[in-house]
Amino acid sequence: MKVLTSIKICALRIWRSQALKYIAVCVAGVAIVGFLDENSVWNHLKNRQRIEELTEEKARYNAAFQRDQAQIRELDRNPKAMEKIARERYFMKADDEDIFVLSDDDRTPKPIVGNEAAK
Repeated sequence: MKVLTSIKICALRIWRSQALKYIAVCVAGVAIVGFLDENSVWNHLKNRQRIEELTEEKARYNAAFQRDQAQIRELDRNPKAMEKIARERYFMKADDEDIFVLSDDDRTPKPIVGNEAAK
């Protein structure tokens, strides 16, 4: 109850004083525009950070694009490069050869659960 009376006293002082009215309105306006508005300082800082992230992402995509363009030019000029990619990425082979794929994966056998029988 004491808090409410002190708030009421402060509000009455502001209401009676001409200068305090202007100060209160200015402070409220700055608070609304600076922090609560759609174009607030907070949103401005978030947008600036997002712009930096997008600029970095754009640079990353441009580098990948340049690398892919160089690879496409190499494939157009050199048919051996196309054969190399077909063999390495897609495990394609010539008619007279065999391909063995070696893996470093650790494969542990799964335990038998319930009534499953080992086949």
